Amino acid sequence: MQLTAQKITPCLWFDSQAEEAAKFYASVFKNSKVGKVSRYGKEGFEIHGKKAGSVMTAEFEIEGQKFVALNGGPHFKFNEAVSFQVHCENQQEIDYFWSKLAEGGQESRCGWLKDKFGLSWQVIPRALPQMLMDDDPATAQRAMKSMLQMGKIDIAALEQAKAA
Repeated sequence: MQLTAQKITPCLWFDSQAEEAAKFYASVFKNSKVGKVSRYGKEGFEIHGKKAGSVMTAEFEIEGQKFVALNGGPHFKFNEAVSFQVHCENQQEIDYFWSKLAEGGQESRCGWLKDKFGLSWQVIPRALPQMLMDDDPATAQRAMKSMLQMGKIDIAALEQAKAA
C-alpha cells in the first residue's frame, strides 16, 4: 500500500494502539487491509519517548480509503468533532457495523457511536440524507423526529415516520 496514491490521508493519533486499531478496522470492513508498519528507532527518544522497536505507524485501507494510525502517546484524544460515516444499504448492514464498531465502545444517539478506541462513527442508511431533505418539509421533519429518538438507526421506523 503506497500512501502517495491518495492526495489526502487521515492520520489517526493513538496512545499505543495503532497496530491493534488498524487490524481491528481491517477485520470489520470486508474490503480492507493492513499495510506497512513502521517502528520507532533510537533517534528522537528525547522527543517522542517511545521505546526503540515499538510501533510508530500502521497503514491500513478501508474500502479504498487509506489511513495512517500513529502511536503518538497520551497527549491527544479523539472527540466527536471528527467522525466517520458508514453508509449502509439495508438494516442488516446497519446491525452488523453497529455491533462490530460499538463492541467495547459506547453507543450514542442518531446512529452515532464511539468504538473501543474512542473514535466516533455514524452508522446510517444511505437513504437517510434524502429522507431528511425531502421536498416536503413535513415529511422531512417526521423523519428527523424519528431519527432523533433512535440510538442505532431503524430503517423501517424511519420509513414509517416518513410515510405517516
